[in-house]
Amino acid sequence: MRKLLPLLSTNPHGGGRSALTCRFRCGDACFHEVPNTSDNEYVGDVIAGVLSRRSALRAAAVVTVASAAGGAVVLGGAPEAVARPGKPGSGKVDGARGLRFAAVAPNTADQVTVPAGYAQNVVIRWGEPILRGTPAFDSEKQTAKAQAGQFGYNNDFLSLLPLRGEHHRQVLVANHEYTDEVLMFRGYDSENPTREQVEIAWAAHGLSVVVVQEEHRSGKLTPVTRHHLNRRLHTTSEFELTGPAAGSDLVKTSADPEGRIVLGTLNNCAGGTTPWGTTLHGEENFNQYFAFGSSATDKRYGVGTGASERKWERFDKRFDLRQEPNEVHRQGWVVELDPYDPDSTPRKRTALGRFKHEAAQPRLTEDGRPVVYMGDDERFDYFYKFVSSKRMKKGGSRAAREHNLTLLDEGTLYVAKLTGDSPAAEIDGTGKLPNDGEFDGSGQWIPLATASADGAVSHVPGLTAEEVFVFTRLAGDKVGATKMDRPEDVEPSPRSGRVYVALTNNSNRGKGTNPGVDEANPRNLNKHGQILELAEHWDDPASDGFAWRLFLVAGDPNDPATYFAGFPKEKVSPISCPDNVAFDPHGNLWISTDGNQLGSHDGLFGVATHGERRGELKQFLTVPKGAETCGPIIQDRRVLVSVQHPGELDGASVENPKSEWPDGPGKIVRPAVVSVWRTDGRDIGV
Repeated sequence: MRKLLPLLSTNPHGGGRSALTCRFRCGDACFHEVPNTSDNEYVGDVIAGVLSRRSALRAAAVVTVASAAGGAVVLGGAPEAVARPGKPGSGKVDGARGLRFAAVAPNTADQVTVPAGYAQNVVIRWGEPILRGTPAFDSEKQTAKAQAGQFGYNNDFLSLLPLRGEHHRQVLVANHEYTDEVLMFRGYDSENPTREQVEIAWAAHGLSVVVVQEEHRSGKLTPVTRHHLNRRLHTTSEFELTGPAAGSDLVKTSADPEGRIVLGTLNNCAGGTTPWGTTLHGEENFNQYFAFGSSATDKRYGVGTGASERKWERFDKRFDLRQEPNEVHRQGWVVELDPYDPDSTPRKRTALGRFKHEAAQPRLTEDGRPVVYMGDDERFDYFYKFVSSKRMKKGGSRAAREHNLTLLDEGTLYVAKLTGDSPAAEIDGTGKLPNDGEFDGSGQWIPLATASADGAVSHVPGLTAEEVFVFTRLAGDKVGATKMDRPEDVEPSPRSGRVYVALTNNSNRGKGTNPGVDEANPRNLNKHGQILELAEHWDDPASDGFAWRLFLVAGDPNDPATYFAGFPKEKVSPISCPDNVAFDPHGNLWISTDGNQLGSHDGLFGVATHGERRGELKQFLTVPKGAETCGPIIQDRRVLVSVQHPGELDGASVENPKSEWPDGPGKIVRPAVVSVWRTDGRDIGV
């Protein structure tokens, strides 16, 4: 038997994260009490009576999708063409189509490591000017005014959109999740930040829109500075609240007595790109920016009772909840941005609920209504979907665009409840597969509230519609949603319609008084995470039910507690802590990781989702010391990733850097976007 890979030492910060990452990224969430202390029903408590459902599911598994009469979609393997290996001596690498590259070995190199035959370039770094009149970056002469025109810090989600009429150009949209002040400012005193440092950090948060130029013979991208579409949105930019919670007493403040205009967007993590040409941006760990929380709802959202880490409340009263208790209710939404209109005001879509949004990715129903899938990135929290009641209009006319910018304000918000199909005794917390050979079962979408042009209606007893949308976590608690292992990115496959949910990890599962295992979250003290695959009934995104199974159970392939969709484990790359997910043109799922617990740096992986190679997982790249891989985009000839928080290791500072990426010794460490392509000019992985 092969030995297991060496594990990192036990880390109370969760996964392979450093204490520095936890401190600045999520406000040391792992050291705080789990916010979800509700006693709602867990999957393990509802197992009784499911054995009859198992037989029904098994019968359905041998049936193809029904034709004219319709039928429930089942999670059987898709009958698609199998990728063939290259001929001996042909120089081709074996693998599923789109994954024919030599897998990168786990490593700890201080660089972006890519497969043989691939090249890379840094597209844009923190601080590079993108607006007219903005000076070049100087780490020793930073100003808030300059940063407001420069690419922001800690880029996460990325979207590349076409730019009609401009040859070989695309529009790059990036989230900037948070700031690492100790890695930004020489001599930073965390107890006494200066106003200038705080205002620079405000300007380094938010969103960037920048046009990029493609190099015709490669996948290289370079920013087009001073393009009229380039834009920076940050902590003091105006955002509009729309939908059912806009104008509610719960979101009114002294600065905004109408409850409709919010300054800033905070902790933007992953996101999504809509079929109508806008981008969606999830506000995630917003709680950490606010000080002196006191209410039960503050506690449920993880807001601390003391001063904040960054001490922003000293410089703007809106971050002091003793003075502005509703200000925190104006964060935690999904933001919709029109990158083609630099004069537009981005909108916070309250119909999609308020929680720690990791992402928001739509797909359309057959009649053209968008359905948005969303994860709440917290231990023991939930995943959701929103079904719009309005149909998308096709075309690029002004009327169509104006209509489509209202799609996410009316519809129904749902939360997921999952039921396993194996006896509780077979889910023993070790990750051992139950007797039927899979972690799987059925689920239902529980409606929380419906918003319409005439008002909103709550489906949760004891909560008004406004309360459901503003305190969505409490609504999920009341209806008994399933407590998951940190639901992060949620992505529907454009080919199959199946939905993939990245569950990053949960080292508190089964610990102390915390919930124990269930079939969707089958490991106690879960360090490595899993990916859940979901198929809506009748392949209808608006359905109220679904089938599910765990597609991957991450970790060392040599560990019996791992699972790769049934693919031989000796032929896959080790993976830990799945975070962001995306699809390539061939239908493969690509997974970026955050907090690798297997002794290697974080990276990007591709895995086949169909055919005989389903579950074949290969590592495509790794990132430098202390960094996380974010925002993957996989095009025919290019892979893009965000290299977030390089050098973010314990003890690091400007004076004591722990990484030399991307510019080498003597230069300040800078988060950046990287493009990767084949040196022979051919498509990725074919």
